[in-house]
Order: sequence, then structure tokens, then C-alpha cells
Amino acid sequence: MKIGVPKEIKPSENRIALLPVGAEQLIARGHEVYIETDAGVGSGFDNDAYIAAGAKILSTPAEVFETAEMIMKVKEPLPAEFPLIKEDQILFTYFHFAAGEELTLAIRDTKSIAIAYETVSGCNGELPLLIPMSEVAGRMATQEGAKYLEHRMGGRGVLLGGVPGVLPGKVVVLGGGVVGTNAAKMAAGLGARVIMMDLDLERLRYLDDVMPSNVNTMMSNPENIRREISDADLVVGAVLIAGAKAPHLITRDMLKLMPRRSVVVDVAVDQGGCIETCKPTTHDDPVYTVENVLHYCVANMPGAVPFTSTIALTNATLPYAIEIADLGAEKAALKHRSIYDGINMYKGKVTYDAVAEAFGLEYTPLDELLS
Repeated sequence: MKIGVPKEIKPSENRIALLPVGAEQLIARGHEVYIETDAGVGSGFDNDAYIAAGAKILSTPAEVFETAEMIMKVKEPLPAEFPLIKEDQILFTYFHFAAGEELTLAIRDTKSIAIAYETVSGCNGELPLLIPMSEVAGRMATQEGAKYLEHRMGGRGVLLGGVPGVLPGKVVVLGGGVVGTNAAKMAAGLGARVIMMDLDLERLRYLDDVMPSNVNTMMSNPENIRREISDADLVVGAVLIAGAKAPHLITRDMLKLMPRRSVVVDVAVDQGGCIETCKPTTHDDPVYTVENVLHYCVANMPGAVPFTSTIALTNATLPYAIEIADLGAEKAALKHRSIYDGINMYKGKVTYDAVAEAFGLEYTPLDELLS
């Protein structure tokens, strides 16, 4: 199979979907790999590294899309890339369709095969291609929140860890999954007072057992959220419903309860956000203020640490890319339930029910198309 890797064009996105060693492994299995020139430079991997691995360097994204049978990316295609996508072409990347109607309709109309990292499933129901970036984003959420709490950044001037004689800052984490756990770990490590909220009582029991003593767990409901955010310095939104739009757990009215110049970081923003007032921002212009609360809502947070993020992501995605390249999308989906679950669109049909529901589109079970 001919595999193409274009340079990411989302603002300040420096990750690449394939490392040189990944290209080497695919080429060793008889596949061809085409990399857009300088696509890996932002992550620390230059053209020569890919050439040494046996990949071919192409000058433009148009050449990559035209040559490849499968496109590997990190982030969803942007409007400038829509016309480059070919019918029946496999697209393997993060899509988060339920948060973007324009993207959903555009990819459907290309009649390509869209395999979304975020819905590829694991044997225990986990989402193995979300986990590494969720780990990065969760840790970054606390790091960025701590930074924007500084007075010079517009925040309250709070040091999350406090000092002797001064209480530590308070962090509320909405969601006890991978993002929330990593955000809480970082906040706890800094010495903050941490409240973790989730709907799953068993998950809360687990977190209560493994987290340090400065982390407390609480059932997520509107009353508890209102009470706990009223004196919070930092709130991290870490809610995920696989493939679907995130619910708004903090409304604009609830936001008014928070202290002036406190900070919210909504990691769920690429799924629509779990804080009503959140909208996607970029690394170049990451924050804005609503109701005297700073909002950090960068939709590709791991892109700020591309060396770490690229290695973490490609460690997870490469085995699936190899299976798709070896077998083709259809045979790989029939052989591996994980890849089957990843196919959100198939040749003009929406095959993931949460995506269809988000925009009132017709849903077609993938079984019907592959049979």
C-alpha cells in the first residue's frame, strides 16, 4: 500500500503521524511511504531521517494526497485539504466528527474511508489511540492552568502548591478518566488541593485508593459542581463520551460563581467542550475571558510539546497502521474489532451512530456495507 504523510497545517501543530522508524517498519513489509517535505521538522525529525528509512519526500500536500492510498495525519483535515481527498482513500487520524458539522459533511462527500483514532477500541473497552494524547493533555492542562494563574498572565496570582502559612490553590477536575487522572496527578504533585468528580462510583473508589491524600473524590452533579467551583482557582474539563459531543457540565450562570481571574482549561473542547462558554483557541492565541474567568481552550494541546507527543502517539498508532496497510481497511475491520470501531465513515456513509445522531444524519451500520 502507498502511505502518505502530509505536513500538519492546523495552527502551531508540529506533530507528525509517522516516525522514521515507523516508515522503516512499513517499508520492510513491502509498503511505500511518502512524506511531505519538512513534515517532521517540528517534532525533531528531518527529511534525511525519513530518506534513510527508505521513504520518499514529496514537495507538496497535493502530491502526497494524489499518490497515497492511505493518508496518516495527526489532526482532522482542514478545509484547504478537503479537495485533495480522493474517493476510496483511507484517512487515518483524529477526527472528532461530532464537534464539527462542516468537517463531517465534507468528509462524507469525499466518499473516503475515515478511520478515527479516537474511536479505535481496545479489548477492555478503552480507547488506546486516545490514551497517549490524553495523558499529555491532562498533564499539560495543569501546567498551563498554573501558568495562567500567574498575575502577569491575567490570573489570580495563585501558586498552586502554596507555601508555609498560605493555603495551596484549589483545583477541580471534571472527569476521572485518563485526562482527569493525569491532570489530578500533576496538580497533586504541585501540592494543590484537588477535587476529582465523576459519575462512575466504581471509578471514584479506584481513584480514592490510588491518589495521594491531597486528592478527594466526589460524585459529579450540578449541586456539587456549583459548590466546588465557587472557590476553585483552576477547573479542568476532562469529560469524554467516545465519538460524541461532550455535555456542558458548567453553564455560563455557574461560571459566575467562580472567583475573579480564576482559570478554566477545557480539554474536551475538540469534542464541543464541557464548559458552555468554551470555544476552540490556538497556541498563538490560547486564552480569552468570560465572566471574569480566563478560558484556555486550545484544541490541540499536545501540539505544544511535539517531540514527546509524536513519539507517544506513534507508539500507539503504528500497529494499527500496519494492519490496515497489510490487509486493507475492509479486511482489517473484519479481522479486528478495534479497527471496525474506528471506521466513522465509509465511502459516503456515516457508520458511527454518535456522529450521525449529532447532526441528524442517516446512520448505516458498517456490517451492511462490508457484507
